[in-house]
Amino acid sequence: MLPLSTLVVAAASLATSLSPVQAVTAGSFGDGGNTTVSAMMLFVGNSQKVYVLDKAEGNAAQIDDHPAWGAVWDIDTHTSFAMDVKTNVFCASGMHLPNGSYATFGGNGAITVGGNIGSNTTDGGSAASYDMTYQDYDGRKAIRILNPCTDEDDFTSENCQWFDNPDVLSMQKERWYSAAEPLGDGTIVLIGGFVNGGYINRNYPNVDPTYEGGAAEPTYEFYPANGTQATIMQFMVKTSGLNSYAHTYLMPSGKMLVQANYSTMLWDPATNTETDLPDMPGQVVRVYPASGGVAMLPLTPANNYTPTVIFCGGSNMTDEMWGNYSWPVIDTFYYPASSDCQRLTPEPADGSTAAYEQDDDMLESRTMGQFIILPTGELLMVNGGENGTAGYSENTDTTLEYGQMPYGMSLAAAPVGKPALYNPNAPAGSRWSNDGFDTSNIPRLYHSSAILLPDASVLIAGSNPNVDVNLTTYFPTTYKAEIFYPSYFSSSTRPVPTGIPSTLTYGGAYFDVSIPPSSYSGSANDAAANTTVVVIRPGWTTHALNMGQRFLQLNTTYTVNSNGTIVMHTSQMPPNPNIFQPGPAMVFVVIDGVPSNGSFVIVGTGNIETQPTSAAASLPTNELASTDTTGTGSGTDSSSTDNSASSSHTGAIVGGVVGALVVVGILGALIGICLSRRRRAASRAPNAYAMSDPKTPAFNVNYGGAGAGVAAGAKEGLTADPYYRQDYNASSDWAQSNVALTAPTSPYQDVPRRENGMSMDVDPYAADSRMSTSTPDGGRRQRY
Repeated sequence: MLPLSTLVVAAASLATSLSPVQAVTAGSFGDGGNTTVSAMMLFVGNSQKVYVLDKAEGNAAQIDDHPAWGAVWDIDTHTSFAMDVKTNVFCASGMHLPNGSYATFGGNGAITVGGNIGSNTTDGGSAASYDMTYQDYDGRKAIRILNPCTDEDDFTSENCQWFDNPDVLSMQKERWYSAAEPLGDGTIVLIGGFVNGGYINRNYPNVDPTYEGGAAEPTYEFYPANGTQATIMQFMVKTSGLNSYAHTYLMPSGKMLVQANYSTMLWDPATNTETDLPDMPGQVVRVYPASGGVAMLPLTPANNYTPTVIFCGGSNMTDEMWGNYSWPVIDTFYYPASSDCQRLTPEPADGSTAAYEQDDDMLESRTMGQFIILPTGELLMVNGGENGTAGYSENTDTTLEYGQMPYGMSLAAAPVGKPALYNPNAPAGSRWSNDGFDTSNIPRLYHSSAILLPDASVLIAGSNPNVDVNLTTYFPTTYKAEIFYPSYFSSSTRPVPTGIPSTLTYGGAYFDVSIPPSSYSGSANDAAANTTVVVIRPGWTTHALNMGQRFLQLNTTYTVNSNGTIVMHTSQMPPNPNIFQPGPAMVFVVIDGVPSNGSFVIVGTGNIETQPTSAAASLPTNELASTDTTGTGSGTDSSSTDNSASSSHTGAIVGGVVGALVVVGILGALIGICLSRRRRAASRAPNAYAMSDPKTPAFNVNYGGAGAGVAAGAKEGLTADPYYRQDYNASSDWAQSNVALTAPTSPYQDVPRRENGMSMDVDPYAADSRMSTSTPDGGRRQRY
């Protein structure tokens, strides 16, 4: 691990005035500003913007005369603006598209104040199509599309807004907490989910594991639709109850690893064939609401790009403890989460039988812990709690009254504020460390999020274990963001590579990346031997998941020139799109454990189609300098661009020892640059903050099939509109207004419920005195 030291980051913040230069310490948390809405979901749109989504609720921020539940956060200034979203995105899934756009899938019905059902009821009163107060629409079938934009674009353009109209574009089935995973051609598979609200996806006793009386959705379907009816996945029946946000990872064979409850399988999307794999050891549950941290380990030449998935934390609560749609049987906030970690290689390269492998336990137990893959190939674990599960409720079957709930509505407790670092290549017994890491004082529990930024820091935001905005309860609705700076921020030198292309192909001719001697210190030959070029997809994050997150190290050789310049001869992506599906990603160059800023690329053609592949070209042999030279690195200054070394700070990262005069000089230049940028953008910036990256390909998707076109009344602006009629889906009829998407009759059969189905029999917002801000039991932790 790198030694920790303080370095200075010159950063201009223009929320209302310029903020002073801030000292940034490696291993510390920095101020990330405010996200406008609570960050239940995040994704990095481009080198400038992170998009934020919340559930429909009573946020103070307004957009078009209703509370906002969408926003965009500026990477340079740490400011954010509200953005309009029409439907309720509560606990949706999401994924990138091959061209760099993003889609979210499903959500919940329309709600109003206090999480109650909206004004325009449907489904016999168990759901709503619209609410007149919050002005949200039913999101259970919604497919929302966004083309990320930048400051150079017209914020008012519909090209930069969410396309969100279920009358035009929707799924066949209502899905809440569904899984989403892309195939090798960019098609997205949508799996399972709830039909309506609840704690876990079952009644008890579980006499109808397939449909749960209409509450469960055990099918899968594809986006874009390919004419196939939504089809039952037997694995969703087998894992009934604990299969929300199932863990899904496409394998090199084209089959998909699917893990839920404590079961595991390989699934063939082409034939709907399931192959059972071993059960999770100890029957530890990793899916929501146990919410373990799960990630695919780095794909490298050393492991022949063979995927291994790590599962850490979650809960070993027994079947009867979980309860049902209403709430858990036990007081989960006293029950310790798991610290267990397991590895699984679903398709071993040697043809052996797949088997779970015991890994090092975490340093503490965690539920809702989240893995972020760093450019070094290490995994950072952030957020979560030592006790309990995800979700919220006004009571359990043990604590029957809200006034006795010790942590408000939260079903978790004991927040873990200190990150931990996992090194997958360290010897067993020494893979976890948190040395030199600070502890955040902001609880990050249910509905927290985290994602890797282009400068290789980590944005951490959200936390809201509440049915509606609540700023006074024990774990309140949180808008404040933080940025965690990993240990490599102790370096005063960052690599500044050139020559990274804007598009990566699956095989083909290699490309050269040049690294000047100012990018490193010490021996040039040693630096070249310790340089990697890696491709990272940060993913789409919610509920301790980063859907689509992958890390791939490209194959490289090098030439060291006599002037100290290092040329990395770099292969394209492996010629198998199943290993790293097409779409947006960042390329980092890492020298001696210190990454460059990420360069944004598109992997593949940018279209949803069979990706062309070709054999990988042979690389030149390594060539050292005959007389070793020394790097001159003492600091770098790289500005934000999408296809060169992009910085997520407007200013340079400079060594703390350089002195105040240098910092003041840099800051003076930054003020001029930022004011100029803001003047250009201000005239185009409405409340709905959205932009278009001129270097992102236009929406060009080869969807195939007949009838492609734009429905009557659909928004314009997408250069090749993907919205087309699906005859089996009535909500896509072009001339029809059908916002009230119907569902089965109310499935909730366990106990009497409040009409919103949110596990409550009284409204916690009826009186402020009922919103607990203290711990009635003195903070005791009961151990089971």
